[in-house]
Amino acid sequence: MADDLKSRRVGTVRPSQLMYTYGVGSVVDLPSMSVIVGGLDEWDANNGHEITERRLLEAVRAVLGAQVERLLSPPWMEETRNVNDDWARVGIPVMPFPRWMRCPRCDLLSASVGTGSGDLFRLEVPIGKPDRARFVHTNCTRTTGKPPAVIPARFVVACTDGHIDEFPWIEFCHAKTGGSCTAGAPTLRIRDLGKGTRSTDVLVECRSCGQKMHLAHAFNESRDATMPLCRGREAHLRRFRPSGCDLQVRPLLLGASNAWFPLTMSVLSIPAAPDPLGSLLASLSEQLIGVTDRAHLEPALQFNPNLAPLQIYDLDAVWTRLCELRGQGPASEGPDLLRPEWDMLRDPANAPATDDFRLVAETVPPRFAADIEQIVRAERLREVVALTGFTRIDSPDSGVAEDVDTPNRAPLARQDPTWVPAAEVRGEGIFLALPEDRLRPWEDLVGASDHGVAMHDAHSRWRARRGLSTSEGWRGHRYTLLHSLSHLLINELAMECGYSAASIRERIYWSEGDSEAMAGILLYTAAPDSEGTLGGLVSLAKPATFERLLQQALQRAQLCAADPMCAEHTPHETEDVLHTAACHACLFVPETSCERGNRYLDRAFVVPT
Repeated sequence: MADDLKSRRVGTVRPSQLMYTYGVGSVVDLPSMSVIVGGLDEWDANNGHEITERRLLEAVRAVLGAQVERLLSPPWMEETRNVNDDWARVGIPVMPFPRWMRCPRCDLLSASVGTGSGDLFRLEVPIGKPDRARFVHTNCTRTTGKPPAVIPARFVVACTDGHIDEFPWIEFCHAKTGGSCTAGAPTLRIRDLGKGTRSTDVLVECRSCGQKMHLAHAFNESRDATMPLCRGREAHLRRFRPSGCDLQVRPLLLGASNAWFPLTMSVLSIPAAPDPLGSLLASLSEQLIGVTDRAHLEPALQFNPNLAPLQIYDLDAVWTRLCELRGQGPASEGPDLLRPEWDMLRDPANAPATDDFRLVAETVPPRFAADIEQIVRAERLREVVALTGFTRIDSPDSGVAEDVDTPNRAPLARQDPTWVPAAEVRGEGIFLALPEDRLRPWEDLVGASDHGVAMHDAHSRWRARRGLSTSEGWRGHRYTLLHSLSHLLINELAMECGYSAASIRERIYWSEGDSEAMAGILLYTAAPDSEGTLGGLVSLAKPATFERLLQQALQRAQLCAADPMCAEHTPHETEDVLHTAACHACLFVPETSCERGNRYLDRAFVVPT
C-alpha cells in the first residue's frame, strides 16, 4: 500500500480483476479497510511481462496516442515462504480511501489517518498477514483494552467527469451555518438511526457546535443546497485536475457499482499471415536504432553489413513497415478489431491451427437450417484485454470495436502513458452466423414496427442526454436481434455446460452493407490458466444438443415472468433505458457477460411475444 510514510502489502487481487473490477481508479473493499488503486505513474512496470498482440496495441494507440509502446501484465513475482523476500514488495500501488473513518465504539468520525503514533487512526499490518491489515483508534474513550479497529466512512462523492472525493462531512453537517463550525474546531460523531434498515438512516452531529444533519438530505432532490461543487479531485493520481471542475457532485455508497466503469478493448488472437519483412526488421531492431527518418535508411544499408538482408526489399516498404513496428503510424483511426476475426471464423477449413486458435466446422441442425447459416466450434481461443480508462456515474458503451467517443474518460496516469495494463485468458467458444438473405427482409419489416421505432428513439435520447451525437452510434436493429439471441443462448447454455452465466461472454459481429455485412455471435468462456478451459461449452455445439438448447431458449423467450409488462414495454421519454421487451426475468445477464451493459435488447425481435 502506497502511503505518505511507508509502503506495505495489504491484500491480493487476480490480474483479470484489474481489467473489470479493481482497475486504476477503482475502490477496493478489503476485509478491514478500503483503498483506491493508484495511477500507472506509480506502478512497477519492471515486474510485469509484455503481452504481444499487435492488433490490440494499434487500437489502444488510436485512443491514447502513439506514445503507447507496450501492453503489460500487472507486476507479479512468485511467492516464497519468506515474507521478507522481494515478492512481498511487488504489487500495484493503493492508497487508503476514503480517509474519513468511523470508530464503531465511540462513533468518532475523523480523517486523521496515517502510520504515526500521533494519528487518531493508525495503520496496523501483522507481519506476514496482509489480509489482517487495519486502522485502529489509538485513544478511544470507550475502551480500556486493545484499540478497536475503525471502518471506512460509508459514503463518498463523485461526478460524471470521473472525479472522486471524500464526502464533505464538515460542510454537509454545517450546511445551515454556511459550511463551517461556529466553534472553530469541529468534532464529528455519526450514528445510525432507528433500526438502520436504509443506508441513509444516519445522523451526523458536530459535538463542538451542536449542528446536526440527516444524511438523507444528500440524496434527495434538494441536495444541491447541502452538497458543494466538485473540486476536480483525481484521488488515484494524488492530485486535483489542473483546470478544475464545476459539476455538481453526487453522493455514492462506498462500493456502489456505478463508482467505476472500465473502458477496455479486447481482441481474439488470430494466426497472423506470414510477415518475413516484419520478422527481419524485428531481429535487426538494435541495428536500426539510429535510423530515425527515411533519409538515413539508404546509407545505413550501404555501410552496415548486418543490414544487407534488407537490400532485397523496396526501401519505401521497409521504412513504412519499420514505422508500423515502432508505433509511429497515424493514430487518428484505429483498426477494425472484429473484421479479421469474422473472416477467420467464417472460414474454419482454411484457418491455421495453433496452440491458441483452433476451429472446427459443425453441422447446422436441420430444424434451423433456414435460420442459421453456419456453426463453428472454437476449440481453442486466446483473448487479450487492455484497460484504456474508466468512467464514473454513467456507464460507457462497449470498447470492443469503435466506441472511442467517450467524452468523460478518466486518465490512467498524470502523463500520457507509454504502456497500459493488459491480461490474457484462454478458453473455448461457439460461433454461429445468420444468413443475409433472411436478415435483409426482416430488417425492413422491424424498422417500421412500434418496438423498432421506440428503440431508435430511445437511442437518440440516451446519447443526447450525454452530449453525444445522436446521428452516430446506432448499430441498427440487426445488432439488437443478434444481441437478444446471444443473451437467450447464454442463459440456456449456462444451465447445461457447467459454467455460470457470468463466466460466458459474448462477442457480436455485425455490420451492414452489400459486401461487408456481418451477422454473427461468438459465445465463449475463458480462464487465465495457460491450458484454458475444459471443453464443457464447445461440446454443446453438436447438432442434436445445440438444436435442443436453441429450441428451449426460443420457447422460454416467448413468455416472461414479468409479462405483460415486459412484452409491452417501450422506453418512455422520462426513462433512461435502452431496451424494450427485456428484463431481469428473461434477457438480462451478468455485467461480465454482456458487451453493452444489458442495452439494445428486445426478445420480440427474436420470437413472437
